[in-house]
Amino acid sequence: MPSTPTIVLVHGAFADAGSWAPVTRALLDQGFRVVVPPVLNRSLTGDAAYVRSVVESIDGPVLLAGHSYGGAVITVAGVAENVVGLVFVAGYALAEGESLGALQGGFPDSDLAAHLVYTPYPVDGGEPGTDVSVEVDAFPAVFAAGVPAEVASVLAVSQRPLSAVAFGEEAPVAAWRTKPSWGIVSAADHTINPDVERFGYQRAGVRESVELDAPHLVMLTHPAEVADLIARAAGQTA
Repeated sequence: MPSTPTIVLVHGAFADAGSWAPVTRALLDQGFRVVVPPVLNRSLTGDAAYVRSVVESIDGPVLLAGHSYGGAVITVAGVAENVVGLVFVAGYALAEGESLGALQGGFPDSDLAAHLVYTPYPVDGGEPGTDVSVEVDAFPAVFAAGVPAEVASVLAVSQRPLSAVAFGEEAPVAAWRTKPSWGIVSAADHTINPDVERFGYQRAGVRESVELDAPHLVMLTHPAEVADLIARAAGQTA
């Protein structure tokens, strides 16, 4: 059984596994084993169950890192027995019985709230679901600020929506109650109010909170700093 944890990077809403690419490269170059699974963004418990299944298929310890909505996902999936720590990257650290909407509702809205698009999608044998995405024209400034314009415009038209049900779904567990955690606050975040991040991390009692003058996609704009914190967390859990 390896002692150094495998690092599992979990993306958030309106993004995909590629959003972790620079951090993935940096961690691979440092010799870590890295897994970056796709997240369907259909429901908090469903997404967490899938990520947990990925985690439990890995031999040895796992360090989970979650960006944005991915923070909520690792909060639930992180109760898997072989998870040894959590790293929240501009993410939601929910408490048991708390939803994304409830946590956000305690703070002023970010710029994202005024630029969401709601689109129905088919569900087998039931009422249509609702996908939530970001207005394409607003995406570069609201979600991808700090990312080169030619990259942001591609991300805007290839975003992975989040089902509306995920916003109101309560977290059944909070892995940070029993697992050590770390956090990165994106102080220039226009997608999540940075105070939501600060509050969640403080409540979770993170071992280290790094605050960067960074936008929401901090993994793309500050990959070295993000990789450094993940590597430190991995070292402390080895």
